Amino acid sequence: MLKKFLMIEDFISKEALSGILLFIATVAAVIVANSSWGQAYYDLWHMPLGMTLGEKSISMSLTYWIDDGLMALFFLMVGLEIKREMVIGELSSVAKASFPIIAAIGGMVVPALIYVALNTDNPLGFGIPMATDIAFALGILMLLGTRVNPALKLFLVALAVVDDLGAVLVVATVYTSEIKAEYFLHAGVTYALIWLLNYMGVKKILPYLILGVFLWIFIHEIGIHATIAGVLLAFAIPISSKIDEDKFIEKTRESLDEFEKHRDPIPVLNHHQIDALEGMAYGYDKVQNPLVRLEHNLHGLSAFFIMPLFAFSNAGVIIDFSTIDANLMIVLGVVLGLLIGKPVGIFGFTYLATKIGLIKKPDDISWYDVIAVGFLGGIGFTMSIFITHLAFSDETIIAAVKLGVFAASFIAALIGVMLIMMKKKA
Repeated sequence: MLKKFLMIEDFISKEALSGILLFIATVAAVIVANSSWGQAYYDLWHMPLGMTLGEKSISMSLTYWIDDGLMALFFLMVGLEIKREMVIGELSSVAKASFPIIAAIGGMVVPALIYVALNTDNPLGFGIPMATDIAFALGILMLLGTRVNPALKLFLVALAVVDDLGAVLVVATVYTSEIKAEYFLHAGVTYALIWLLNYMGVKKILPYLILGVFLWIFIHEIGIHATIAGVLLAFAIPISSKIDEDKFIEKTRESLDEFEKHRDPIPVLNHHQIDALEGMAYGYDKVQNPLVRLEHNLHGLSAFFIMPLFAFSNAGVIIDFSTIDANLMIVLGVVLGLLIGKPVGIFGFTYLATKIGLIKKPDDISWYDVIAVGFLGGIGFTMSIFITHLAFSDETIIAAVKLGVFAASFIAALIGVMLIMMKKKA
């Protein structure tokens, strides 16, 4: 139990620092975009880059390489988090999972309905207010320190994981370009080979990642957003280790005894001690869970490089409120979806489901806490921006929506923080 708690605390602390970096990267992007360097900023991200594999060439702008390539690694990490939570975490049983699942569903359905109601003639942007930026939300909770009920953090993590799964499904099924069915066979065979590795008990990560690259290429060619390859790969990564903990303890103790038995006054390790160390290193490698190890390795890369880079390359928007006037209903759908739809959906769905006996509210959080988390769930930010680029191609619409996402996320965060601080004072 302590090990699990420490793992969650480490996850939350990294997400918190990532949220701060995201904020800095976003502010920097907006400042640069509205400065004399603005044109150079846009030229940089629209610079074409490509690669050739045999007779096949792939060429995209730098922004698309970040959004389709690096973000595939981010979605790989998201997929690993989802699988971990479903197998051993807060979503591993019906009793644990039911409350955050219902909360997440409400937090996705209501914002989408609000957007569609205001944009019946152009509903494609419904996915934008459905997303929650877990890094920003957890970052705010961590900055509040002891004012925050620890159970609230766990609830937000579980809710955000389910929310991420919903976002993945929307991206996979809705935001796709022209489908090239002939590549389905290539992708299917590649994915089958990945699962074959799992079935054969392969615990090394490298073979999975190599096949994952080919899966990314084939899914990109199909026309489905290539980041989905990351999630599909994550579900196939094995979670069980090569040896169990008891075996590791036994072998490590034997190696440690061997190391101690052959101590000598010479200040250089002898070959018996070196062999003992190699035995411990072998056990260390084999006892680690492949899924958890890969998630741990990706988390720093994602939190401190991929997401800040994504924010800096995508958040730069020229502050021009005339774009909002020209796309008022779209922006209003996004703003009201995040600012009203999220808290209403999260609170409303869980409250009704509890009243009819479908789920049970955890004893360590109150309905007041659920409302506060609902507003923090309205921090869409990077995920909302990501889906904005999938939903629209018109740069004026994208610029207007980004301003709406910034405004709604800021206000939602402010209300969430105020509610938490007011409860503490009371």
